[in-house]
Amino acid sequence: MDDLEQRIREHAHRIWVEEGCPSGREEAHWDMARELVAIEDNQRDATKPNPVATEGEEVIHPEPVEPIEAVESLGDLPGRTDQGERQAYPKRRARRPAGRS
Repeated sequence: MDDLEQRIREHAHRIWVEEGCPSGREEAHWDMARELVAIEDNQRDATKPNPVATEGEEVIHPEPVEPIEAVESLGDLPGRTDQGERQAYPKRRARRPAGRS
């Protein structure tokens, strides 16, 4: 059994015990355990030191590495102040039927 499967098994068992050892919820416990292991792995990857420094150089500011998607998406969502900045265009008047003045 590899390390990943063992970690998932331990998490699933702990969840099962914490819920009072219910029967019939094995699949839900395994799913929750897989999610927890994935979160742990992603957290560990996100807090790795910044790889910009070359081998042997001291990293002055060791900061977590963020995925480029997180940096690129900054500012994409409107904030509170952005909601009222749209220009209100005048509404069209209803056309009158032909022949009436």
